Amino acid sequence: MSHIARSALIIAVFFGLEKLLGFFRQLIIARQFGLSAGLDVFNAANNLPDLIFALISGGALAIAFIPVLSDYLEEKGRPAMWDLFSRVANLVFLVTLGMSILVALLATRLVGSNLGIAPGFSPDQQSQVVDLMRLNLIATMLFSISGLVIAGLQANQHFLLPALARSMYDIGTLIGVIFLAPSTGYQIGPITLPALGLGIYGLAYGTVIGALLFLGIQLPGLVRYQFHWVAKINLRHPGVQQVLRVMGPRIGSMFFVYLVLIYIPDNIASRLTTGSITALVYGWLFMQVPETLIGTAIGTALLPTISQQFVRNEKSVFTTSLNKALRVILAFTLPVAVLIILAIEPIAAIFGFDQAGTDLVVWTTRAFLLGLTGHAMLEIAARGFYAQQNAITPLWASALMAAIFTVLAITLARSVGSVGIALANSLAFSGEALLLWFLLNRKYPGALRVGSTLLRALIGSTVAGLVVLLLMQIAGSNLLLALGSLALGGLIALPFAWPEVKLLIKL
Repeated sequence: MSHIARSALIIAVFFGLEKLLGFFRQLIIARQFGLSAGLDVFNAANNLPDLIFALISGGALAIAFIPVLSDYLEEKGRPAMWDLFSRVANLVFLVTLGMSILVALLATRLVGSNLGIAPGFSPDQQSQVVDLMRLNLIATMLFSISGLVIAGLQANQHFLLPALARSMYDIGTLIGVIFLAPSTGYQIGPITLPALGLGIYGLAYGTVIGALLFLGIQLPGLVRYQFHWVAKINLRHPGVQQVLRVMGPRIGSMFFVYLVLIYIPDNIASRLTTGSITALVYGWLFMQVPETLIGTAIGTALLPTISQQFVRNEKSVFTTSLNKALRVILAFTLPVAVLIILAIEPIAAIFGFDQAGTDLVVWTTRAFLLGLTGHAMLEIAARGFYAQQNAITPLWASALMAAIFTVLAITLARSVGSVGIALANSLAFSGEALLLWFLLNRKYPGALRVGSTLLRALIGSTVAGLVVLLLMQIAGSNLLLALGSLALGGLIALPFAWPEVKLLIKL
């Protein structure tokens, strides 16, 4: 098994653990709060803190920072790499601190205005959003360091602790869900667990605890790779300037992604039926499970390697790596999307919503799943550009995607509510992925050559889908039979994707 395949497997396993814990957390939250106004408030309150994390220390640097660190590690050694890491980390922390303070001071205006986060909420709901947002900013400060630590460890080809950190975050949030939020303690046999009755505020405190664990689990990795902190920044440092040249456009790209994933959907959904924001959250959660296990895992493991291939000017190897990753993505995500679309209803029913709420979550999920392959393709395509330290092309592609999404979301939400918003997401992101792959193929001919992979994936998806559709007619709302149908469908689709399974092992 190749290094990339081994790393992708490690990442997928721990991402899978994280998704299981996250699913369990969301299940308990759903049972506690339902599709309620209170849960809509909590989800909306995460908006701006999530934006700060995504722009400054999370998505902006996790991808943009790794190629530069890999370059320094390859050319100048680990001490120089950690010196650059420290300078950028110091800068990012100060910027994040400043933005967090600013958001905390302006929170009331940022929530309640017509262009704010939740203009459709009542005054009491908006007040709660403000309080929770300020509390969530504490977690954002912790994440500002954690996101950089992930980049530093992955540049050293270490993926275990960053992958495990996600599960530690879920454990922290589960503390909030199980102990802090409920007014009555959960019963485990003869034992009644303590409950503080903090409601949705307990969920926010759990987020802070999760952020602490997220950072803490990664610190041993810094020790292992001989991290040494330098109390300097120096904006004229060539490495810092190199990072800023890549990070600047990446921040712009993440801003547009934020608009599409959070701000615009929540702004529109806050004017729709109660529970619409939460339906988007759960629909996105279901789609993100396979997307993370396939697209994010492969993309994360691939980036440091293709960054080094580009630095060494190994163009043919670089092209081959991208192409293999694309073929694996197509072979895996197409059948998975079809199977989950068909089997999602009894799975969504376990959250305990009423029939109308379950139907809303089911159809929102199905609309998101139509974009599963596009989202996974985008994971690889974007990293193909960032490996070249080219952040401009993904920037304008994201801007175009955001514009298309906005028009589609506003139009479709009028007729089908949150389902239309999810459908607009799938169409916009899939279009962006195809555009970036087209541009990659122009510069690196052969990157987009999929041979028989696409045809076999479509045939496998159709055959497996027909079998699952037939079984679901028998299973009805039975969860175990639905899960069994999914497993059988996966086994039926597997032979059609077997060449790509062997390709992944050798990637």
